[in-house]
Amino acid sequence: MALPYFGYFFTVNPKSPWDEILLAQLQNLPFESFEMTEQGLNAFVNESDHYEGFLNAVALLKNPKVTITHSRAYIEPENWNAKWEEAFKPITVGKDCVVRADFHPSFNKKYEIIINPKMSFGTGHHETTYMMLCFAIKHEFLGQNVLDMGCGTGILAIMASICGAETIDAIDNDPWCIENSKENAEKNHCANITVALGDTVPTQKKYDAIFANINRNVLMEQLPAYTAVLNKKGSLMLSGFYEEDLPVLEKRLQEVGLFVLEKLKKNKWCALTCSK
Repeated sequence: MALPYFGYFFTVNPKSPWDEILLAQLQNLPFESFEMTEQGLNAFVNESDHYEGFLNAVALLKNPKVTITHSRAYIEPENWNAKWEEAFKPITVGKDCVVRADFHPSFNKKYEIIINPKMSFGTGHHETTYMMLCFAIKHEFLGQNVLDMGCGTGILAIMASICGAETIDAIDNDPWCIENSKENAEKNHCANITVALGDTVPTQKKYDAIFANINRNVLMEQLPAYTAVLNKKGSLMLSGFYEEDLPVLEKRLQEVGLFVLEKLKKNKWCALTCSK
C-alpha cells in the first residue's frame, strides 16, 4: 500500500560546495530519497518517519556562510510513483550505455542498466556518476574482482557485473543504499554482487578494479586502504571532487604510490583513473 510523504525543497546559495554538505547532513535523518536540482536539492521522507522539529539537527541551516531556504509539501500517496516516473528520465552514456527505470522501454543498447528511481543520486544524471560510467565502459572487467565503495544505488557494481566481472563487493554506510543496491542488483540479474553495510575498505582479498565515488575528504583518508587491496596494474576509479581539489588529491596519490592514467572533467566535477 502506498504511503504519503513529505517533500522538502531546498534552495542553496551559493550552491557549491554547500549542496553536497547539506546532502551529507540530511542523510542522518530518515529521508528515503534525494534529488539534486539546479537550485539545491529535494528530499523526501515517509510521513510515518516525520516528526515535529524534523530539521532542527541540521547544523548547516544555521551556518552564516551559506543561505539555505526551504519549503515543505505533503505528497499524497497516489502521486508518489507518478512523481518519480515523471522526473526520472533515461540517460545515455556514450553510444553503447543507457541507464533507465524498469517502466521505461528497452533501448536495445549493449549496456542497459535498470535502476529503481527511489534515489536520484546514482542514476547517472550527476556528473560524477556519469564520468565513472565513462571509465567503466572502457575498462576490461572480464574475470575481475571489483570493489564499489559508496555504492549508492549499486549502478557501478551493476555495470561491472554486466561487463563480465567475476565478483563485486558493494559497500555503503547508508542502510537505505544497501536496500536499494540489493533491489537494483536483482532487477539486473546480477547474482555476483555482494552488498554490505560499512564504511571501511574490506581487506579479505585483492581487487583488480575499485570504484570510489564519494568526496574528497573520504578519498584522501581511504587512499592508502585502496592501494593496499589493489592488485598490481589494477585500476582505481575516483570521483566526487571538484577541479580545484586536483592538486591536493594528486599529491596524495603520489604519496601512496599511485599514478594517474586518465582524467575527466564535467562542469565543475572531476574523475580520475589511477594504477600502481
